[in-house]
Amino acid sequence: MASYKLEFANSVRKDFKNIQKKDAERILARIDSLTEDPRPAGCVKLTGEEIYRIRVGSYRVLYKIEDAILLIVIIKIGHRRDVYS
Repeated sequence: MASYKLEFANSVRKDFKNIQKKDAERILARIDSLTEDPRPAGCVKLTGEEIYRIRVGSYRVLYKIEDAILLIVIIKIGHRRDVYS
């Protein structure tokens, strides 16, 4: 199976500023694992949109999958209480 490429939305850099280094490292490791399996166990497709969500502790990563061009676009990263608003 071919590897997917990762792309980050411009706003994701700002999302990382409020996350502690230890948590940020865990999040980046989980994002990196998406290149091999973009729909891992525990991922959820959000209702009414082509956006997926994975959990990393108290944080959530929202992303789109472009299967035709093997691309994953990370849209937003945030604490579970704030990420959906």
